[in-house]
Amino acid sequence: MHLVNVLSFGSKNFNTSLEELKAHLVFKLTLVDRLKAEELKSYDILILHQDCLKIDYVKKVLLESQQIKILVSNNTVKQKDYFNDVISLPLKLSELNRTIENCIAKKSFSKNSSIFIKDYKLDKNEKKLVKDKNSISLTEKEIQLLELLLINKKPITKNKILKEVWKYSTSA
Repeated sequence: MHLVNVLSFGSKNFNTSLEELKAHLVFKLTLVDRLKAEELKSYDILILHQDCLKIDYVKKVLLESQQIKILVSNNTVKQKDYFNDVISLPLKLSELNRTIENCIAKKSFSKNSSIFIKDYKLDKNEKKLVKDKNSISLTEKEIQLLELLLINKKPITKNKILKEVWKYSTSA
């Protein structure tokens, strides 16, 4: 797994506290006092302190951002509209590290389990092929065949298809 780049946006006190913990974190942390939408693309995760939600432009930036967003809050209200996870204050170092690792793992798992083929989404976990609101259930062999056809850009012989599908079934 690559080094996770995390951007923290919070009050001066919040950022100072995180700065003191930097040596014990399992990720690369950058602290900012102003959130700029164009700079977010270089980060995997955004950590925001609850006080930042009072700033007008922050909600707009959060809605437009594709990054994983974690809220650090002492409120029990979860803001699922904007955030992938919420960590309660007081902040525990082990919980912060675990939450970051879990969020990255979930995103990676989700990314690897879905394949987009033109207007279709092949969900390998649910074993469904989806277009708009319509879906069909697939068998494991059908999923393997679709993946094989997607990987190979040239025509495939019947023998190669049988060989590849046999290889999948014996390795599982």
